[in-house]
Amino acid sequence: MPHNSPSYLKRVLDVFAAFFLLGFTSFGGPAAHLGYFNQEFIKLKKWATESQYAQWVALSQIVPGPGSSQVGFALGYHRAGFAGGLAAFVGFTLPSFILMVLLAKFGEAWQGSVLFNGAVHSLKLLAVVVVADACVSMWRSFCQARIMVFVALFSAMFIVFYPFGFASLIVLFMAVCVGVFVPSIMSNTVEALPKVRFAWLFLILAVSLFFIGFFFTDALISLFADFYQAGALVFGGGHVVLPMLSAFVSDTVTESNLLLGYAAAQAVPGPMFTMASFLGASAAPDGENIWVWAGVATLAVFSSGLLIMLSAQNAWQGLSTNVRFRSSVGSLNAAVVGILIAALYHPIGTSSLMSWVDVVMVVIGFTWLKCKRPSIFMLIIAFVLFGLARSYF
Repeated sequence: MPHNSPSYLKRVLDVFAAFFLLGFTSFGGPAAHLGYFNQEFIKLKKWATESQYAQWVALSQIVPGPGSSQVGFALGYHRAGFAGGLAAFVGFTLPSFILMVLLAKFGEAWQGSVLFNGAVHSLKLLAVVVVADACVSMWRSFCQARIMVFVALFSAMFIVFYPFGFASLIVLFMAVCVGVFVPSIMSNTVEALPKVRFAWLFLILAVSLFFIGFFFTDALISLFADFYQAGALVFGGGHVVLPMLSAFVSDTVTESNLLLGYAAAQAVPGPMFTMASFLGASAAPDGENIWVWAGVATLAVFSSGLLIMLSAQNAWQGLSTNVRFRSSVGSLNAAVVGILIAALYHPIGTSSLMSWVDVVMVVIGFTWLKCKRPSIFMLIIAFVLFGLARSYF
């Protein structure tokens, strides 16, 4: 379909609008985002299949970069080409980018608001509901065989008991080993992912930008290089990149601002990598435009992961003819379920369920979602109203 046709442009705008709404309301971190994506784009909009989605999630766990943003980018690319991928990235990132820059500019003025805190807490409860639903749905799809049940449960328990930065990579590696040595666990076919044009060019660009950054001394370009290299070296998501980014700007950003940015990255909706927006704005010299510095830092920290996701997709697809690789995909899918279950327990559940009222609200929300399948928008309105009402009592 021509990229200037009205229907194609409508698809791009639809991608942007859908991700922009989620960018305002997706609290809870990367695992919660994956739950939101599964609910909105796989179950309701049916932009891709559960099998394709699980492969994107598995791939995002293997390559460095911001996992949930990479999956969102892949969904947008699948729906509307490269423009769709960019629309998904910009839509999902823009709300938290704006919030983080405003926080850098106005400091602690927003903190302490009872109504704001009540709404945020209720959206964290919604994240519990959505991730729980994603766990149930993906369990039914990928954990039918006994060996897959074992892989999922082992993955979940390993991450719960050993929650270090590379735990997800270790369980995925072990899942691959299970797939290689038990090749009968996977069906004969793996559902195709969309072929990426010029994937080799994206890989060359990703590697070149990493090394070129060592040769520049200009302050703004150096900021881009530092944040790009951090994004390219991070496995394990936002919790791992936050201290790395903080180290790059520790000479120009005060310790109190670093702590505020660290807390804000975990409190605002959308990807945690937008702490780069906060730090870029905070590191801007006097007289410089903080929006420009924040934009450069944000683009830098996300670029490597998105480029690598595109370039890796073709290699993933090329291997799909191999029986043992297809078996490993099935095992990886089960491990992804385990990773989500672990994240549902911690940090999502442990940071959200503070009282029996929270537990009751989550049970009600989960039951409503399973029985009536309301839209994400309806769920968001209901939980926000609950949070606002609860703030008065």
